[in-house]
Amino acid sequence: MTKVLIGLLFVWATSCVSGNSSSELGPPVMPDRVLNAAFLVVEGVYNSELIAPMDVLQHTIFHNKFGVKVFTVGPSRQAIKTFEGLRILPDYSFVSDSLPAIDILIVPSAEHSMTSDLENKELINFVRASGKNAIYVMSLCDGAFVLAKAGLLDTYHCTTFPGDIEKFKQRFPQLKVHVDVSFVHDTRMITSAGGAKSYDPALYLVQLLYGKMAAEGIGKGLVIDWNLSEVKHMRIQ
Repeated sequence: MTKVLIGLLFVWATSCVSGNSSSELGPPVMPDRVLNAAFLVVEGVYNSELIAPMDVLQHTIFHNKFGVKVFTVGPSRQAIKTFEGLRILPDYSFVSDSLPAIDILIVPSAEHSMTSDLENKELINFVRASGKNAIYVMSLCDGAFVLAKAGLLDTYHCTTFPGDIEKFKQRFPQLKVHVDVSFVHDTRMITSAGGAKSYDPALYLVQLLYGKMAAEGIGKGLVIDWNLSEVKHMRIQ
């Protein structure tokens, strides 16, 4: 059994319903292989929620020989346009390509995350299938709506963009939704407020996987004074 799975079994074994904002995560998982992180990109994806976690996770390759390999997955390999106008060519299509194994699924917010994206069966089916098999799933901002629609958050504590908390609760009344936090980590699921705080859950995941020194080193390279104890978050364990 790999160290990744052993670390996850430890998290599952200690999981309960109390929140903990302590900066003490215990020993890092320290993966014994490269992890694949897939970033979902669709029309109108927001730059911040996509670029911030991608920047952080990609930089793990400079801090650990088993750093994260990042790639993008879209509806096709045709260019998509972000909400702010950046054009991106997805590395893979979730409709027509055979994808690499996805260890970490990242779902950034997009312009239609609360509306038409939720009615896109191919998109939701991809998120549901890849999310069930991933070691970790992360949403940024309203990406949580997509995870919820895919049924991935039904048994987990979660959060989303502060201005959309009430809409989130109304649409998915079965969920345990938290407010006034940058992110919530519950077992495999990491949901976050998004925006400028999109760096927080990604740096947290780096610290969880590779240790505090790696997270601080990546933060330093991004001119971020990373200190988990200063980030308002909830960890369910």
